[in-house]
Amino acid sequence: MKTTKVHFTDPHIELAHGAGGKASRRLIEGLLVPYLMKDTLTELNDAAYVDADGRRLAFTVDSYVVKPLVFPGGSIGEIAINGTVNDLAMGGAKPLAMVTTLILEAGLAASELEREVVAMAKAAQRAGVPVVGGDTKVVEHGKADGLYITTAGIGLSDPRVHLSAQNVRPGDQVILSGPIGDHGITVLLARGELDLEADLTSDTRPLWPFVAALIEVAAPGLRWMRDPTRGGLATALNELARDARVAVVLDEEAIQVRPAVRGACEILGLDPLHIANEGQFVAIVSPEYAEIAIDALKRVPGGEEARRIGEIQKEPNRVVLARSRYGGTRVIDMLVGDPLPRIC
Repeated sequence: MKTTKVHFTDPHIELAHGAGGKASRRLIEGLLVPYLMKDTLTELNDAAYVDADGRRLAFTVDSYVVKPLVFPGGSIGEIAINGTVNDLAMGGAKPLAMVTTLILEAGLAASELEREVVAMAKAAQRAGVPVVGGDTKVVEHGKADGLYITTAGIGLSDPRVHLSAQNVRPGDQVILSGPIGDHGITVLLARGELDLEADLTSDTRPLWPFVAALIEVAAPGLRWMRDPTRGGLATALNELARDARVAVVLDEEAIQVRPAVRGACEILGLDPLHIANEGQFVAIVSPEYAEIAIDALKRVPGGEEARRIGEIQKEPNRVVLARSRYGGTRVIDMLVGDPLPRIC
């Protein structure tokens, strides 16, 4: 192997390296990419692409270490399917098939395993994606919190779109599919470690129906998409601003946050923009397609709350700003640390 120059200087791996924020970016760009993908990777996305006999295939893989395994509105099995389906969808690829690996802890009740396998089967059926293979491993008691799941998926990219941060231009519109923060706060409260209660459920769901609707009406103007999971909306848009070398200016009042989510964040000192989602996505669309794109999303069941939340500007370069109703602005940074570990 040729000498590889790495830029990762953190002495130890910490929870923050898996949170999707600045530490994750340091790990990926500073250590993983230089050794594994320096000759193949051109842009960090949720899926990778390979051309095969004139067709563009999308590949993705993800692991799920959610705690607790079950929470209001979903479970580890359900988000393992939806998460992989959504990573393919964010690249404009229709999911075709999946494989899965189950890491089981000795002592896990068979009934709990069956519950999650059933949840995976139902989620795959709803998403219209077959699970075609997989692997199972068992580790010692106390080594896996019951169950970890890895899923990998393959999809067929729609030739009408080629999504990339490099396509984003000043004047493009930022569209959000619905309220943010539901999943992260739901899982946090389900742990029972805080004396807080809220009527919340996870937003986990497959996003391909929304993407398909967007492509049908706005393919020429569809620039970039991302589902803001770990690190939340703030991290996803900061990655875009950095990669596209633009400014993302948000209308903070337009970003929907349920009162229960906002209240929990205020008590805990968290910003809803940093909270993980599992069933929402943000899209960058050219201005002439913005309205028809929003209308298309609203016609898909569950997309009724889609709306424009901001605009791409040329300056200040590589910055995300949020503008309040009073005209003031604040800089929105990427997630630092990991205030809510083991969310997905």
